[in-house]
Amino acid sequence: MMSFLAKGILAVLFCVTAAHADKVMINGAGATFPYPIYSKWFSEYKKIDKDTQVNYNSIGSGGGIRQFLDKTVDFGASDAPMNEDQLAKAGEPVLHVPTVMGAVVLSYNIPGLTASLKLTAEIIAEVYLGKITSWDDAKIVKENPAVALPKLPIVPIYRADGSGTTAIFTDFLSQAYPAWKTDVGQGTAVKWKTGLGGKGNEGVTGQIKQTPGSIGYIEFIYAETNKLPVAHVKNKDGKFVAPSVKAVTAAATGSLKSIPADYRVSIVNAAGKDSYPISGFTYILVRKTLDKQKGKKIVDLLNWILVSGQAMAAPLSYAPLPASLLAKVKVSVKEIKVQ
Repeated sequence: MMSFLAKGILAVLFCVTAAHADKVMINGAGATFPYPIYSKWFSEYKKIDKDTQVNYNSIGSGGGIRQFLDKTVDFGASDAPMNEDQLAKAGEPVLHVPTVMGAVVLSYNIPGLTASLKLTAEIIAEVYLGKITSWDDAKIVKENPAVALPKLPIVPIYRADGSGTTAIFTDFLSQAYPAWKTDVGQGTAVKWKTGLGGKGNEGVTGQIKQTPGSIGYIEFIYAETNKLPVAHVKNKDGKFVAPSVKAVTAAATGSLKSIPADYRVSIVNAAGKDSYPISGFTYILVRKTLDKQKGKKIVDLLNWILVSGQAMAAPLSYAPLPASLLAKVKVSVKEIKVQ
């Protein structure tokens, strides 16, 4: 017969095993653009659902889509919507869940300069094309007549990895400066003409900080956190606009009237005098049919992001989703099948 002690040990082991059985690890990977707010969200969500741990690997949008297609993660994350070929490779319906909106900013390292620069799409493009090579170039001086610009070589910094931030940036240049579209093109990875590469928004930020004369494109919060200056960029209405939550929201306003049902939309170079022209959505990518083991937990997480998570966006320099869009996305999430 089993002893009383042995029965007690088995009972304890059963309880421990049952407790661990309820624990769920949700794995995601992708964009560095939303990494600061995703880190905040997943940390806060752990307090709400102590049985769910979200592990997010910030590897860039390209890597996130690749791992999502390889089914090595439960969700992907990207600032660039999946294209038709990628959706076909998925082999099943995929939902793009917009989570927040953000600004891609031009940050620079010009020793001794405290003023905010004004930059046009033409200037930005020609810097990255290697046509404008010094900070005292006549085109830059023309837009910044009150700024003492030095005769200092410009060092463009770009993303060396597959990047949704790059997709937003090159989308803007392709729309606002047509020569860019033919010379370089738009996408998560392009063939750069000049400059230095950095991995992730973190890598580009680090390159800017340590390279005098440099300029690079990064998500707004990375510039804010590192106290880097950001340029005012000329928008479609001819106004120079500083990046801000309000300016990103303004950029999205016009697009919301005709946003497609799958939410794959560009809001760069948007009309409106208050619109910041290098703005974009960032997405969580999930399959529309999920297994029972993790499916309900993933749906619960998405619903929490769309409700409680939105209030955490603005303090981290992201723009929350507008109410009209939120209502549509919540309906889409409800249509995810867990089986």
